[in-house]
Amino acid sequence: MPDNTSISKSTIALSSICLLAALVLALVNLATAERIQEQQLAIERKALSAVFPPDLHDNDLLEFAFTLLPGDRRFEDSELLGLTSERSAYLAYHSDTFAGAILPVEAHDGYSGDIVILVGILANGQVAGVRVLEHRETPGLGDKIDISISDWILGFNGKSLDNPPPNGWQVLKDGGEFEGLVGATVTPRAVINGLRKALIFFERNSQQLLTMDTR
Repeated sequence: MPDNTSISKSTIALSSICLLAALVLALVNLATAERIQEQQLAIERKALSAVFPPDLHDNDLLEFAFTLLPGDRRFEDSELLGLTSERSAYLAYHSDTFAGAILPVEAHDGYSGDIVILVGILANGQVAGVRVLEHRETPGLGDKIDISISDWILGFNGKSLDNPPPNGWQVLKDGGEFEGLVGATVTPRAVINGLRKALIFFERNSQQLLTMDTR
């Protein structure tokens, strides 16, 4: 039968091994978490650069982020963005001058559900870029709103509320000026309507965005 000294020594040794293992695991988790965070930041920066190209701003967009809330009372007609949850928005500056903003939009009239869109809007109200972040549209049809599937979404670059005029913010089939998607009319309608609402929101809140302090 082992004596108390042997048991104590075994307990201490086992405890030391467990402590060392926990320390190693913690260090591995820390290093992994840092790499994951760096990768996530890189992905986020890439997405932001797609909707607001680097040559149009000189600030770090991630450092000028702010949260938009559903029915955000800080802004006029915030329901135009259709948000059902908190989402990040970003302010762009060039030489300390307001260059525009990146806004999230939720279109609830997609064919297969909500479509989440990120739109960059220049200070003059023109679209700098658009990307679809989330959707469940039909593969081979509605999924062509995704830049990885087709370049359809690029057709909004440079557009504004006045270009085309209000009745032009529709698909060609409805008398508008935007190409539709073969076999998927509902999906482009939802995207076009969501973008138009985002531009209206920006126009009505440009002064509020201009004076926001995100730092």
